[in-house]
Formats: sequence, C-alpha cells, structure tokens
Amino acid sequence: MTYEEKINKAKARLMLEHPYFGTVASSLQLEKNNDILTFSSNGSVMRYNSEYLDRLTVDEVEFVMANGAMHAVLQHQDRVNERTKWLWQTATDYVVNAMLVKNGMKLPQYAYYEEKFEGMYAEEIYNLLRAEMMDNSDHSMEQETEQITDSDDVGVDNLHMQKEHTPDMNAPQTELENDAEDKEEEHTSTPDVEALSEEMKEHLEQIFQKLKRQGNLPKDMHFVVPEYFSHKVDWREFLYGYIASHAKTTYSFNPPNMKYLYRGIYLPSLSSDLLRVIVAVDTSGSVDEALLGTFLGEVSSMMQQYPNYEIDLITADAKIQSHQTFLPGEMLDYQISGGGGTDFRPVFEYIDKQIDYPTLLLYFTDGQGTFPKEEPNYDLLWIMPEMLDVPFGEVVVLGD
Repeated sequence: MTYEEKINKAKARLMLEHPYFGTVASSLQLEKNNDILTFSSNGSVMRYNSEYLDRLTVDEVEFVMANGAMHAVLQHQDRVNERTKWLWQTATDYVVNAMLVKNGMKLPQYAYYEEKFEGMYAEEIYNLLRAEMMDNSDHSMEQETEQITDSDDVGVDNLHMQKEHTPDMNAPQTELENDAEDKEEEHTSTPDVEALSEEMKEHLEQIFQKLKRQGNLPKDMHFVVPEYFSHKVDWREFLYGYIASHAKTTYSFNPPNMKYLYRGIYLPSLSSDLLRVIVAVDTSGSVDEALLGTFLGEVSSMMQQYPNYEIDLITADAKIQSHQTFLPGEMLDYQISGGGGTDFRPVFEYIDKQIDYPTLLLYFTDGQGTFPKEEPNYDLLWIMPEMLDVPFGEVVVLGD
C-alpha cells in the first residue's frame, strides 16, 4: 500500500470512527516534504516525509493525523513562549495522546503516554517534567547537551519516541515555527500567515459547533478546548500559563556540568530561575469559607507545581493581617484572620515598603473593595469568582 493510500484510508477511518478528529485532520493542508525527518504540524499545514509514512501501518498514520489535528486545535505552537521547545513539545504530546487514548484510539509503540497526566494541561505537565529532569542530574545533562547543540531542530511529536523523555532524531515533529528557516519563510510568504491562522481558528470553531450539535465531540473536549471554542478562557490554564511566563529554564556555567567536567569538557548545567511571586488573599467578611478555601487551595497547588519558588503570602481585609514567606520544600501553613471590610490599597502600600523588586502579584479576592488610584510597576493578576471592572491589571474568573 502506498503512502497516499494509507493517508486516504486513515482519513476515511477517522471520519467514520472519530468524526471530530477526522474533520479537523481533513482541514489541514497536507504537504509532502522529504527534507524533514517524519512529520510536522504548524496549526494549518501538516508536512510529512513520504518515506517515513511508507514505514507506518494505517493505524499509525491514523494516529499521526489525529495527533497533528489536535496540536492544531490546541494551538500548541502558539503557547511555547520562552519554554524549552523540545520539553514543551513532549508535554503537549502527553496531553494529545492521553485524549486520543481516552477516545479509543490505539496507542503506537513508544508514544508518550502516562495515565497520571490525564486531565492535565500542557503547562502543568511541562513543569512536572522539568522538575523531574532537574532531580535526575545524569538524565538532565544528556538532554541539556542535545538542546545546546541542536535545539532548533529537535521535535518531539513522539510517535516513535524513546521513553525516559529523551529526544530521538527520528521522532515525529510538532513544528513550532521558531527556527531561522521558518522565520525566513514567514517573512517571504506573508502577509497571509496571520490571516490564515485566524481563518483556521474560525473554521475549527465551526467544526466544533456543528459536531457539538450532533453529539459527536470527543471525550475531554470540555477541558482541553481552547478559548475560541468555549469563548471563555479556562482560568487554571490561563493562571498557570501566566505564572509560567515568569519562570524560565536556563543554562549556567556556575556551577558547570559536573558530568562532563572531569573529561575536560566544560558545559553549562541546567538551572531554573527562581519563581518569585507575591500572593495576596482577601480575608474580608465578604469572602466566605468555601471561596477562601479555593483561594488557598490554588496557592498550595502552585507550590507543588513549581520546584523553585519564593512566595510572599499576604492576607488582608481593610488592613494587612499577615505576611509569610515560603521557600522550596516548605508546606503552606497559615492562620487566617480578618473578617472586616475590603480595601485593596494597604496591600499595594505594604509591597512598596516591605518587598524588594516585586515582579508579579496574584490577588485572590471577590473584587468588592476600594482600589488604588495608581497602577503598580509590576504585573498584576486579579483572581475573582466573577468578572468585575478593575482599574488596572488582568482578571481571571474562577470556574468549575
């Protein structure tokens, strides 16, 4: 069977057995490109190496197409930000593959899948993988070397991946459009790139709404669906994505990579920038016990997700009630006091006087209070149970 016949058969199977995956996959423009190792998807175009597809079974081609389709739907190529690209790609594959498995698709050998990651966002999985990699120094050093030498060219859509989170140069690729060649193509082939992306989003939304009415949506769409489907940003995804933008994985020669130093090879070691965040929790009388529990539960979850942090936890109503600083390994331990009125100004005044070089404030509140007149010179995120007007900062609305 030729690779063209495999593609056609795989698309037909997807349309019959998994209408959503099949419809989205059929919407992607297919492009033969034997200059790439396996296949790649940039959200609108799926490129493939015909020799690679020749080696796959129809089941594997079906999985490849569904995988590429869901990376497009979830806009993974647009969410990499400053993360390590291959590790981000690995995390996104855990999300996509878990969804495909839950919908009854056969998992190919070596594809990334762990049951513990089901129901998690790529941002959360990325942080867990990064923490695991940093804990295992021998393992992480091997991966650092790969990244330092060839970081732009390694892709991990992971149909035929080695386990243990190790990049394989023969593995499928999710194209993140970050290398020099892609940037050159953008400049020479645009101005239609951005328009094409918006057109694709509109088309995907139409598919979603149509199949939703027909009852043909896949399982787990309720939590992985992006905002242009649901028209509402998932608050946890936004929150963790926002926080992640303030924590970057870096490489440093101080200390050097000890694994290679004794060989006379001087390479950087992996380190993680300190995630320094101020968290203010509204303990006024208008915040009931259940909402307060939700606030503190998210703070605890944040501490578990990020291995290297310094969190200044401030509780306040109309005045400052407490201030505690938590460092890596410390558990959230607190005594709640307050119950009075709500005034946001004391928190901002306290930060200006007591905390050096603030970069990010997460303010958990019901939003019923007096706001400062002047915008702070650091990032501010209000986390509220409902959308309310705020004079500055961004708002995340708590949901189910």
